Parts: sequence; C-alpha cells; structure tokens
Amino acid sequence: MPSIRIMTVDDHPLLREGIAAVIEGQDELQLVAEASTGEEAIERYREHRPDLTLMDLQMPGIGGLAAIEAIRGEFPDARILVLTTYRGDVQALRAFRAGAQGYLLKSELRKEMLSTIRQIMDGKRRVPQEIAHEMAGHANDDELTPRETQVLTRVAMGEANRDVAVSLGIAEETVKAHMKSILAKLIANDRTHAVAIALRRGIIDI
Repeated sequence: MPSIRIMTVDDHPLLREGIAAVIEGQDELQLVAEASTGEEAIERYREHRPDLTLMDLQMPGIGGLAAIEAIRGEFPDARILVLTTYRGDVQALRAFRAGAQGYLLKSELRKEMLSTIRQIMDGKRRVPQEIAHEMAGHANDDELTPRETQVLTRVAMGEANRDVAVSLGIAEETVKAHMKSILAKLIANDRTHAVAIALRRGIIDI
C-alpha cells in the first residue's frame, strides 16, 4: 500500500519523538516533516504537502487554530488531526470550524492515534465520545461574543469590574452588562462559577 505521508506540529520535542517512533513502526505511514510553531507548520506544509497533519493547538506564535485556518485556506483538501490536552467542547468546535477533521486527546495518543489516522484518511471525522457529548449538550447555547470573552478572561485573571473597564477601555457599567450576559449564557451562579465553566469548556485560556 502507498504510504500515508504525515507531518507533526508540536512545540514539545519529546512528543514529536514519541509520535515518530510510533509512525516508524507502521509500514503504511511515513513521517515527512515536523514543526514546532504555527508559522513553521504553514511553511512545512507548503514544502511537503503531507497527506495528514497532526496539529497541536497551544504553541508559540500564531497557534494551532490559526495555522489550521491558514493551511486550509491555501489547501482546501488538507487533512488535519488535532492533538491536544484540551477537553473542552468549545476548543473542539473551534478546531472543526477552522477545518480540522479529527480531535484527539494526547492522553489517548498511544491507544487511538493509528486508528484515528486511518479513519480520517477514509474520509471520516473523529472526536472523543466525552467531548462529542458535551458538544451536543451545548449545541443550542448562545456563544459568548469576542468582547464577553475578553471581559471574562480579565475576570479570570483576578481583575475587578473597574480594572476590567480600564484594561479594555470601556465603561464600568458596560463591564457589568457584559457580566450579566455572561452569567446568563453560561448558566453560572456568580463570577467564580462562570470562570470555572469557561475554563473547563475551553472558552477562555489563561
């Protein structure tokens, strides 16, 4: 069978080495490129045109989501499997919207990576069952606006409403209005609860 040409993108060398060792033991897989940043991923993709890219989300520079969007924007047929520690349904949804075909937790890497690669190469999508359940449960939720996400991120960093207002250059009353909307959308009891929900679901990252 012809080899499936793989590119790995992750800023941790040990993880890339582990993936390389697994790929090396598979006759139908071939590692053709590696990258440690989103910018490198885009350049390596242009050079090697891999059949499948294994992409981390959190990296120095532009990050995995932006790299996926850039690669898919230039190469619409690109197949991308996200490898991540993020269990949140929002991060998974963002990855699929950016153009990924699969989402795999790094904790499942050794057990699920090879079967997931084959699923994606067969034209299927893959998302862990626990995350798929979360995505389905929140399918009809109202999403936070970019400004609401900014406000909640500042709150998660310990800022009071007045500090958030100064940081974002808006009125304190506007911050209070945003927080009211955030609590309603997340069905949160208070600010602390809202931050906990947002971190768990991957809405914010601090």
